[in-house]
Amino acid sequence: MQVRPCGDSAFVVTLGTSPDPGLSRRIAALRRALVAARPVGLLDAVAGFVTLTVMFDPDVTSAKMLAEMVAGLVPDAAHAPPHRLWTIPVCYGAECAPDLHDVAAATGLSEREVVHAHSSRVYTVYLLGFSPGFPYLGDLDDRLALPRRGEPRPRVSAGSVAIATRYTAIYPQETPGGWHLIGRTPLLLFEPGRDEPALLQIGDTVRFSPIPRDEYERLTARVANGTYAPRHEEIARS
Repeated sequence: MQVRPCGDSAFVVTLGTSPDPGLSRRIAALRRALVAARPVGLLDAVAGFVTLTVMFDPDVTSAKMLAEMVAGLVPDAAHAPPHRLWTIPVCYGAECAPDLHDVAAATGLSEREVVHAHSSRVYTVYLLGFSPGFPYLGDLDDRLALPRRGEPRPRVSAGSVAIATRYTAIYPQETPGGWHLIGRTPLLLFEPGRDEPALLQIGDTVRFSPIPRDEYERLTARVANGTYAPRHEEIARS
């Protein structure tokens, strides 16, 4: 564990050198433990790929005091903390996947092979960023690793499932975006009124479940009227 200052009211805790599933779960567990401890002066703790940034009120506490507390909360690297495994339904067809044909052409795979390569892996949420609840999910099949689009779209539909470099992601809101769009989920990735506004959290794992267009429409209606709840499993520590 390394600690370095970040101005006079924050510090950054570094727990590794490159993202991996076990490290992401340790960072997520450290954040939960720190927030649950409710130390005086703690304002927020933001998880990154390999870091946790701790923000505090310097009038009531100090970086030294909080850093000592953080050191005592860091999970053992030999034991992965428990996490959630989410199943995300995705329509990979027609207008839900405007870049699927181009991705297939660029990778030398068929469209069916692209869908299988993308949906046959379990991904880890390494980071939330870019827009509220936007999950960076790794690691993508090497065959699908493509640079971002040369020209970003000014508007990407909420729920769009996309790939770029070694990551896949889901757009929680309609925003501009430069990733390759290969599917769409009816789920809401971010709802301000929820106890946890972002559906996915750092350290969670995700698997994509292909669904046909009619099932996508049916689930979209159920999500809109509140009769469909996203599914996840609790995976015990190993």
